[in-house]
Amino acid sequence: MSTAEPTPNSPQIVIQQKESLFGRYGKFLVAALVFCILVIVSMRAAYDSYFNLTPGPTEKFLDGDQDAVEKIAVIDISGTISEADTFVKEQIDRVRKDENVVGVVLRINSPGGTVTYSDYLHHKLRELAEGTSREGKGHGKKLDIVVSMGSVCASGGYYLASAVGNTKDSIYAEPATITGSIGVIIPHYDFSELLGEWHIKDDSIMSAPLKDMGSPTKKMTPEEREIFQTLVDEMLAEFKKKIQEGRPAFQANPEDLDAVATGQVFTAQQAEELGLVDKIGFIEDALDRAAVLAGKKDRNGVRCVKYEKPPVSLSTLLGSASAAEKPAIDLSSLNELASPKAYYLYTWVPGITE
Repeated sequence: MSTAEPTPNSPQIVIQQKESLFGRYGKFLVAALVFCILVIVSMRAAYDSYFNLTPGPTEKFLDGDQDAVEKIAVIDISGTISEADTFVKEQIDRVRKDENVVGVVLRINSPGGTVTYSDYLHHKLRELAEGTSREGKGHGKKLDIVVSMGSVCASGGYYLASAVGNTKDSIYAEPATITGSIGVIIPHYDFSELLGEWHIKDDSIMSAPLKDMGSPTKKMTPEEREIFQTLVDEMLAEFKKKIQEGRPAFQANPEDLDAVATGQVFTAQQAEELGLVDKIGFIEDALDRAAVLAGKKDRNGVRCVKYEKPPVSLSTLLGSASAAEKPAIDLSSLNELASPKAYYLYTWVPGITE
């Protein structure tokens, strides 16, 4: 009986691949490249923000002849008028730089806002109408302004509507528009009794007794109320002055303006009877009127355009990333609410609209 000889083990071949240079450092290089791109984009965003080079409003066709060169520009004013929203100012700047714009329609759907920013936008609109600019930018061409009121055009909204000047038939209200609310309000709340129930007392140290005038932690004194009332009266006088500049009928009969400047709101029909608006109609009617003032038969002889906010770019997102890194409790917002402000505003909660 023969015994099988054992089969020798076959030699194992081990192939050791040498890692390429890119494979060894590839991940590091990719990470470094991505990091560099992010840094460059962030720096670009900061540069654009510093020099105000961020994209402005984008133009969009609305109505009329899309092949026409001359334009009627629709400037949209929506929501509360406040310093936090710069889109209206950006639209005005865009129109001022466009030599093809021959007329403007203000589309207002706003209950008003702060006195200061309402007055600032009124000033910029008058510059646009008169072809003037302190910055020295723009075509310098005078532009007639026509107003188209939306659902609400009250208080500061009407303040801006008066920027039409004395142009005839220039303020249009839709049949269901609410307008008016001509007046001023400085919100004030008295929490002193509530704080007393919790045994909390304001013990502020002040340089003078009037330093904390308007504080919600104490009752307002007659002297403080008289001071605030004087401020309100002066701001109302300025409001009425702006209306008279845009409504010549109220210049001849100021008592008629006194009768409507009570803070009351009116329907479109009432406002037309009182002389606050010229015509009842929709935005198409306002576009036709703007075209006629520009020497055209109607809006079909021009290109009617509106403006939209530009899409948010990557650089803008990265540039504003630091803004999101705020503490959970931001006392600056509380201070903003606690600071007395004057409003041309139609609302029931004036102190917290922003």
